[in-house]
Amino acid sequence: MPKKSLAAVALALPLALLLGGCATGSDDSAGSGDAGQTEGPVRIGVVGAGDPYWETYTEAAAAEGIEIELVDFTEYTQPNPALSAGELDLNQFQHVIYLATYNEQSGEDLVPIGATAIYPLGLYSTQYDSVEDIPEGETVAVPNDESNQARGLLVLQSAGLVELKDGGSIFSTVADVLDSSKVKVEALDAAFTATSLPDVAASIVNNDFLEDAGLTPEDAIATDDPSDPNALPYVNIFAARAEDADNETYQKLVEIYQNSQDVLDGVQEASGGTAEFVTTPAADLVASLEDVQEDIAANQ
Repeated sequence: MPKKSLAAVALALPLALLLGGCATGSDDSAGSGDAGQTEGPVRIGVVGAGDPYWETYTEAAAAEGIEIELVDFTEYTQPNPALSAGELDLNQFQHVIYLATYNEQSGEDLVPIGATAIYPLGLYSTQYDSVEDIPEGETVAVPNDESNQARGLLVLQSAGLVELKDGGSIFSTVADVLDSSKVKVEALDAAFTATSLPDVAASIVNNDFLEDAGLTPEDAIATDDPSDPNALPYVNIFAARAEDADNETYQKLVEIYQNSQDVLDGVQEASGGTAEFVTTPAADLVASLEDVQEDIAANQ
């Protein structure tokens, strides 16, 4: 991941994705469409192939007898259409929500085959050292854009500061904060949640604004809990076409990513120390994808 967390970037995009603009590639896919081994290089679409950990990953795969060809894209709207068109075998650049939105808008059926990391959204305070110290009735700020607002509210709920209508979802808004909540919530422009810290008990601050505010990820008093089912849609993934979900070579590539410490160290450095690595089973990721697609369809 680049220093600008993909989770933050993807969530800043509107739900109505631009689906055009896939990269030019060979008509011959390396995917076998079955559970057997794959012949030829595996073409993996990424955004930011210049990050050093991708070279480390390619070398780790080569040591296991798997040749990788990285296909670099400059826009997040490109790798999914390229995968659907057979120009790629896999891509690795997005979280479950982004993939669900693409599938729902395009009618495609790309699937997650493995987890990489979650890039937590953090709650910060200059007045309190922990969420337990925040008094009842205080005000907490969250970003006002649709997706980051919902995610921020889910962080607050996991931290025990709010209760959300129907347990919360990726479409939750401040209006869904129940009166029984410990704190009040105010929605502000994402660029101002950090600068509001002197005036509120705490704020959800996007990773992109931490450095300018003099904050680091370690300063967060709460973040997404990767074990919370509500955080599952924000897990970043390897994606494949549905017919390739059981491909042994592709599954091995997921394992190499998850188990190579040199790769993980490189990802952590590129993310500015924000990555939390996860090994969520593919079946759980697929179930989350289906749930999110249902939510998207219901809210269109």
